[in-house]
Amino acid sequence: MPAITVENPLTLPRVTAPAAESAARRPVLAVSTAPTGFEGEGFPVRRAFAGLDYRHLDPFIMMDQMGEVDYAPGEPKGTPWHPHRGFETVTYLIDGTFVHQDSEGGGGTIDGGDTQWMTAGSGLLHIEAPPEELVMTGGLFHGIQLWVNLPARDKMTTPRYQDIGGGNVKLLTSPDGGALLRLIAGELDGHTGPGVTHTPITLVHATVSPGAEVTLPWRSDYNALAYVLAGRGSVGADRRPLHLGQTAVFGAGDALTLRADTSQDAHTPSLEVILLGGQPLREPMAHYGPFVMNSHAELAQAFDDFQAGRLGRVPAARD
Repeated sequence: MPAITVENPLTLPRVTAPAAESAARRPVLAVSTAPTGFEGEGFPVRRAFAGLDYRHLDPFIMMDQMGEVDYAPGEPKGTPWHPHRGFETVTYLIDGTFVHQDSEGGGGTIDGGDTQWMTAGSGLLHIEAPPEELVMTGGLFHGIQLWVNLPARDKMTTPRYQDIGGGNVKLLTSPDGGALLRLIAGELDGHTGPGVTHTPITLVHATVSPGAEVTLPWRSDYNALAYVLAGRGSVGADRRPLHLGQTAVFGAGDALTLRADTSQDAHTPSLEVILLGGQPLREPMAHYGPFVMNSHAELAQAFDDFQAGRLGRVPAARD
């Protein structure tokens, strides 16, 4: 970790820290620790948003940290065929390889550093699995999957995919080069990431060097969340400690502050953080399993459509 990096961050465009006298640094409202579990056919995950009030998450629904796990030969796992409707899934892979296939004949491969942005919209079936060579040899697997809600007007939009190669991510740094910022989607200090979203959001993977501190401008009309993928540090104006598997919810303001502890471990030399912010939809949400709609009637219709095959059918196996 991480897959997308540079030898000298000072060669990158710099994010200007807000002026101390005018910036309102966001305080930390809550910190939660992700429970561990298993997804799909048995790959380990941390449920990053478990236990958090949806009012703090909107427009985000859930996020899983997949791994980090070093598989032995024969161990890599994926998911079975499953449906989605009414939201977007964002799969950002840090290490490893995942292969995607859907009921409409689409598909592709994402490697370390790549992001696949799937707008499920009106619905489809899909499957995610490690490639055969990874199953045979084993290897490191690590990433996140984020679910982003769609506004009511876009719930039944035509499904869409964005394959964002690691080389297309906007790389930025802090004024002193102490933080490497990978802007995957949204806007940060006038810079724009490659991800195109229905719901306005910002998604950043930050690597903060030991002992470094970074303060980032953050839209005041967005919420703000920080999830630690690895390492130890602190966040917010009040320096709340945060470590692997914990999520911080920020309060109001227009700037975020992250600090990495001076001492990290050998496996995790820096603080690795996912930063998220979005414009809350403030719409009714009916969520069950793979469907996220605005009413129970729409949820029931999604189940009916799935059972009737209107979300697509699993392709026949090839000999």
